[in-house]
Amino acid sequence: MTAVLAAAALVLAAGCSPGAGAPAADGKSAAAPSSAPSAPSGAATSAAPSPSAPPAKGSVKVASTLAQGLKSPWGLAALPDGDLLVSSRDEGTITRIDAESGEQTPIGSVPGVAPGGEGGLMGLAVSPSYASDRLVYAYFTTESDNRIARLLYDERKPAGQQLGAPDTVLRGIPKGTIHNGGRIAFGPDRMLYAGTGETGETGLAQDKTSLAGKILRMTPDGQPADGNPSADSVVYSSGHRNVQGLAWDSEKRLWAAEFGQDTWDELNLVEPGGNYGWPEVEGKGGRAGFVDPVAQWKTDDSSPSGIAYARGSIWMAGLKGERLWRVPLAGEAPSAQPQPFLEGTYGRLRTVLAAGGNTLWLVTGETDGRGTPEAGDDRILRLEVS
Repeated sequence: MTAVLAAAALVLAAGCSPGAGAPAADGKSAAAPSSAPSAPSGAATSAAPSPSAPPAKGSVKVASTLAQGLKSPWGLAALPDGDLLVSSRDEGTITRIDAESGEQTPIGSVPGVAPGGEGGLMGLAVSPSYASDRLVYAYFTTESDNRIARLLYDERKPAGQQLGAPDTVLRGIPKGTIHNGGRIAFGPDRMLYAGTGETGETGLAQDKTSLAGKILRMTPDGQPADGNPSADSVVYSSGHRNVQGLAWDSEKRLWAAEFGQDTWDELNLVEPGGNYGWPEVEGKGGRAGFVDPVAQWKTDDSSPSGIAYARGSIWMAGLKGERLWRVPLAGEAPSAQPQPFLEGTYGRLRTVLAAGGNTLWLVTGETDGRGTPEAGDDRILRLEVS
């Protein structure tokens, strides 16, 4: 998960605040939602709502707490039966969570994980052919780099011993104390996508020879996927600072959330070969050769990590902002101002995962070294959204 360390950038990982109008069933604090949640300045609103656009205003209900007492949870992936796999960034372990009872079963450790700073065991993804191959993919930091490996998950073995040896599919992603990216996901095309960070060495985002500050697209074996901008490269887009959110909408368009530095966090619609500007541009610069974000937020209001698509909207978890953002979409742009929920109720929010229909899973991030954990942290919450 080699880099020049930018200590000042450490501020970006601080936590999220809860948004207005969210009935929190079992919040960790009694913080009242702000009476007038501020919409992100500069959010794209030019697209006229279409008949298929979701309502301008949505809702979030915390239906239940599925699990608690998790340590530095980061990645979250669903198995075909609905149960969840969650990674511990700092402990280098993967735990299975029963989606009904919340029972936690450790399935094993990932060998070679070297946690430190923002690095460790991060994103998880389940093979699109899991029924036949039983493979789980993980993005993690080692002593020398960030890499992606796949591991056989054998449920017949004793708890804690169910993971096979890592089979590395991609190595050599630069690592740093900060900005290791870490999100992985299989797209509708059954290709594996990964968001990387520029490790605090800003020039790497524009360096065509580096995998840092990029979105990558590869086959399940880690080879450049057909249709990539360069046939011999896994690089899909460039000019990113630190991508930790990837999601596809109902039209199979790829969206990505990205940390800004001091001014603007971003939600981007990702185009193959697109250059998203960092470090030349932060937020909407309107400069030729760079793709502007479709929405942007002040960094105190967001510092986004995971995103998911449900009910016609992108749902974006905020760390420093301590809130869950809803971004209703009309095609390729927001149809209304983004709306915050859960402001400050659960602290830092790390990962959000669509579970079908109106259900989302939300992972808090209070035990990542930047939060203020309370009894029960960290948690997986089940949300009902509209």
